[in-house]
Amino acid sequence: MRILFTIPHYYDPAGGGKYGSLKADSAPRRNALAGAIFSLHANLGRQQAFLGAPTVACNAAATADLEVVVCTTGGRHLLDEMRLPPDSFRHHATQAQPMYLGFECHEVLRQGLGRFDWFCYLEDDIALLDPLFFHKLEWFNRLAGDEAVLQPNRNEIAIGQRWHKLFVDGELSRPEWSTRWQDVNDRPPIEAEAFGVRVRFVRAANPHSGCFFLNARQMERWTQQPGFLAREPSFVGPLESAASFGILRHFRTYKPAPENAGFLEVRHLDNRYLGAKKKP
Repeated sequence: MRILFTIPHYYDPAGGGKYGSLKADSAPRRNALAGAIFSLHANLGRQQAFLGAPTVACNAAATADLEVVVCTTGGRHLLDEMRLPPDSFRHHATQAQPMYLGFECHEVLRQGLGRFDWFCYLEDDIALLDPLFFHKLEWFNRLAGDEAVLQPNRNEIAIGQRWHKLFVDGELSRPEWSTRWQDVNDRPPIEAEAFGVRVRFVRAANPHSGCFFLNARQMERWTQQPGFLAREPSFVGPLESAASFGILRHFRTYKPAPENAGFLEVRHLDNRYLGAKKKP
C-alpha cells in the first residue's frame, strides 16, 4: 500500500492567538506537528520491529510506504524546530494566503495521481493512531462504494475532566453550511458486522474531522470535478473548507455512529475543547 499524506502548516506568533498557529508559545504547535507526522510513521510505516534475538521486522500485513508532504507559506513555520529524521517528511513551500494554505495540499495530492493508493489531508494537529485505519476504510468502500467517504471521529483526551475522551465535532452552529450541499436523508444508515460486532455508520451532518482520506479512484473522480482547486470557503470558512468542502460536495459522507464512535477515529492534539481548564 502506498499512501500520500499532505499537511498544511503555518505559525505566526504575532497573529493574535485565535488559532493554535497564532499563539505566542510555539512549543505546543511544534510538538503537535511533530506528533502528527511521527504518528504516521510509527503506526503505518515499515520501521516496526518485534523484540527478540535477533530483533525482526513486524506488522508487514498492516504497514505501508508513506510520503508525507508539509505545505507552508511565506516562511512562517516551525519545521526547523522539530527533531525528526530528515526523511520523515518533504517540505513544499508556497506563497499562498495563510487561511487558504490547505488548498495547496489539494494540488500536491493531484500531482500524486498514478503513484499512490490513498490520498490524505491532515491538519497539523491530527494524530492517526490506528494501524488498521486504511484496512477499515477499504472494507467500508467495498461495503458502500466509492461514492461514499467514511470520515473518522476526531477526539481529545484529558486527565481530570468529567470525560476522559471527548469526540469534538458535534452539531454545526449553522446547519446550512452542510444542508446546502448534501441531503443526509439520502441512504442514511449503513450497518454491517466487523470484528464480530455490529457497527453502524450515519450520514454526517457535520463532515468535518480536520482530515480526509480518498482512495485513488475517489481522488481521480474529485480532480475531474469543475470545482476542484476553486478555493471556495463555503463550509464554515477557508480552513474548514480545505478539509471538508470537497468531500461534502462530491461524495456521500459518513461517520461511525455514536454507539461505535471509535471504530474509526483520529486524535486532536490541541485540546481546544477538553482542555485543562475547560469542562464540557
